[in-house]
Amino acid sequence: MANEKGCDVSRWQGTIDWQQVKNSGEVSFVILRAGLGRSSSEIDPTFDTNYAGCQAAGLPVGAYWYSYATDAASAQAEAQTCLAAIRGKKLEYPVWFDQEYNPATKNMTVQQRTDVVKTFCNALEKAGYYTGLYCSRNWLTNDVDSSQLKAYDIWVASYTKTPGTVPLPYGMWQYSSTGRLPGIGSNVDLDIAYKDYPAIIRRAGLNQLG
Repeated sequence: MANEKGCDVSRWQGTIDWQQVKNSGEVSFVILRAGLGRSSSEIDPTFDTNYAGCQAAGLPVGAYWYSYATDAASAQAEAQTCLAAIRGKKLEYPVWFDQEYNPATKNMTVQQRTDVVKTFCNALEKAGYYTGLYCSRNWLTNDVDSSQLKAYDIWVASYTKTPGTVPLPYGMWQYSSTGRLPGIGSNVDLDIAYKDYPAIIRRAGLNQLG
């Protein structure tokens, strides 16, 4: 398997007709936002519903967690909240750590941001999940020390005709934030997966697929 097309969604896409998405044949996997931050009140309110809808429609899923962590302790707390949110769910795609341009994260040093990524991803790996970092190409180039993140998969965002020069190998590319799909009534992020994640994860016995 190579170049599988997918999408990623959160509460901002509203109610989704997953059977219609599946029937369109335009995507073959979905990455769901599980939540953000470190409070259980910030678990995405559509996560469970979207997971159930994808399961019923036969769409493989992964998850992502939007971070505000500013140090190892808060990254560890976010990891534990994420693990609580995904507990009991079989995920054929990775659980991604989403680091972006929110003020708290942007005010950190390169090393602090890098340490936060490692803390979260290490906690997920210890719990038996396949994980990695989601960020923009610019973020990976300038805002973390990519040389310290070679152990993790990368899902890179770059809304250009090609991903361009990326400092690390990447397994997924988010190529649009303005996609449209049958069954989803708003713009949606579109992605390409270059690895056969379901086979890799199932073979390793991770993400509760074993």
